[in-house]
Amino acid sequence: MKELESVWGAVWVGSLSDGQLNELLSSDEFNNADKYILLDENTSQHCLPTLLDHVEALHTAHLLEIESGEESKTIEICAQLWGALSDNKASREIVVINLGGGVITDMGGFVASTYKRGVRFINVPTTLLAQVDASVGGKVGVDLDNLKNQIGSFSKAEAVFVDVEFLNTLPVAEFVSGYAEVIKHAFIRDKKYWEAILDGNIAVNGIREDIVCRSIEIKNQIVTNDPKEKGERKLLNFGHTIGHAVETWCLNNGSKVLHGYAVALGMICESYISNQITGLSAAELEEICAHIVEVFGKMDISEIPVSELIDLMKNDKKNRGTEINFTLLKQIGVGVYNNSVEEGLIAESLKFYNEIQVAVI
Repeated sequence: MKELESVWGAVWVGSLSDGQLNELLSSDEFNNADKYILLDENTSQHCLPTLLDHVEALHTAHLLEIESGEESKTIEICAQLWGALSDNKASREIVVINLGGGVITDMGGFVASTYKRGVRFINVPTTLLAQVDASVGGKVGVDLDNLKNQIGSFSKAEAVFVDVEFLNTLPVAEFVSGYAEVIKHAFIRDKKYWEAILDGNIAVNGIREDIVCRSIEIKNQIVTNDPKEKGERKLLNFGHTIGHAVETWCLNNGSKVLHGYAVALGMICESYISNQITGLSAAELEEICAHIVEVFGKMDISEIPVSELIDLMKNDKKNRGTEINFTLLKQIGVGVYNNSVEEGLIAESLKFYNEIQVAVI
């Protein structure tokens, strides 16, 4: 496996069969620690057998299984997990292995970092979204009243182990959802990476290990420079101010949209805003929109009241005072953060999305 250094813990990319995870858990530091695997019904069926095949040290691990989906990412489910650990008399010396997507790694890290003031945890992300984004960077947390990641903290994983073979277990929609975070990294930091993604037709041909590594490298570079999101790390919010609002509105109203699809919508809207105020060219705006529509299609948001979406955006963690704060693009590969955007322009960007008609590249 290839090791990628990060201020928030080492990230290993490659096959679990190489043995690094088993070696770590068999070391003097972890060998006598009780081990707990947090997972959902999907990773229990499709990923746990592979993990156990390659990591003998987990053969006697306790399993903590929750229901899959964003609806489970709540304090109430955390309380159930804390209770299960306490009932099992789990000490501060345990280690929690988070096996799953972003919900599992976000919430598992939060549960571990708060149980008895903090126990060790290791992330084994199994979705593309978790591998390139959610499991790396030190953010842990849960939603509050469907508002994304309102409760949480920064906490360092002992390590993250990324095996792209897990991506073969994903439904197509889950893979595509994670692809949104891949292209986000290219948009905010690396135009050559964007060109490589297009040249490889990654959305159709599938992800490669080098693509996963490059996305992780981009995120690691940003979070190393700004571990606690005081400045540069806000770049990673591109597409998320509007995307999170749409995702939350859908959850509040009984419908479900995968995170990456909402972020894709957000990236179109926020690219439009970028064209209006930070200099993104019309040609690059069209290039972004064409590719996103080709891969993700379009959501019908025509019936969602714009005022309700804007109210949700006012809860975004990166706002300053009463301003709604956006990360935008000067050009593909160059993101800029701390851009206050007026409500009228936000509404205009949503109208642009609803009416967009672009030729598919």
